[in-house]
Amino acid sequence: MSEKIVVALGGNAILSDDASAKAQQKALVDTSKYLVNLVKGGNKLIISHGNGPQVGNLLLQQQAANSKKNPAMPLDTCVAMTQGSIGYWLANALSNELRANGLDNEVATVLTQVVVDKEDSAFKNPTKPIGPFLTEEEAKTEEQMTGAKFKEDSGRGWRKVVPSPKPIGIHEANIINTLVDDDVITISCGGGGIPVVGEDLVGVEAVIDKDFASEKLADLVDADKFIVLTGVDNVYINFGKENEEKLTRVSVSDIEKYAAEGHFAPGSMLPKIEACIQFAKNNPGKEAIITSLECLGEIGVDPEIGTTIIF
Repeated sequence: MSEKIVVALGGNAILSDDASAKAQQKALVDTSKYLVNLVKGGNKLIISHGNGPQVGNLLLQQQAANSKKNPAMPLDTCVAMTQGSIGYWLANALSNELRANGLDNEVATVLTQVVVDKEDSAFKNPTKPIGPFLTEEEAKTEEQMTGAKFKEDSGRGWRKVVPSPKPIGIHEANIINTLVDDDVITISCGGGGIPVVGEDLVGVEAVIDKDFASEKLADLVDADKFIVLTGVDNVYINFGKENEEKLTRVSVSDIEKYAAEGHFAPGSMLPKIEACIQFAKNNPGKEAIITSLECLGEIGVDPEIGTTIIF
């Protein structure tokens, strides 16, 4: 049976150690071979992706070339720029892979503006580090000159921090849904989306979590399934310990209990868990799944593959 599926790609599907365009394009060629497995089943596919390393590198380039005649672009614009580049690479790779498999689906990348609340408490407490490492003296100078906030980061230096507000809407949701209903594979919400506030859609300096934005998209397009891809095949509790346990099918109440017990790292697995919990709660009876890219073709075939969260 055909399903409408939102797939949130992890950063490892795009960038490893080599930040060159060629290496990232090669990674997305490999990624597309797995994504096509979902299309072969007749599913309608919506793809989101991260951009953390890419936007970080772009910010470094912008700062290095910053001058009065050639001023650095703001963060929201850099997010848009990386949405465009990654979207182009992925659409290109996926189109070629579809043709290689005898499939005629079209692929479109949608530059996506994600609406956040300007009163979100995150704006009063910026926590998301971006950009280069500075000395404490350099950071204080930048604070005085620009008004930006800087925090010490794990003993490695001082970095600029920006808010990470929760998404409350997606401006292009209806456009995305129209494309998907016409069997167009759609790439959207790259890097969590371009953060905007208000009816005038004013861009703000912030970073939206990719998994939360993807979940909001899954709600708005009435997805049948929400898949979050990461570096492991399944979620585990007591990970790395003698009593390690693989989770395959788990209820929202149980996964919330495990989260409260501290089983999931705040900077990596926890946001994925929280996004899947939100989707399951908002869509009773529908499945939210966390697994690896390599396991996409096995979802629904092998019950041991992937962690499925249900409400």
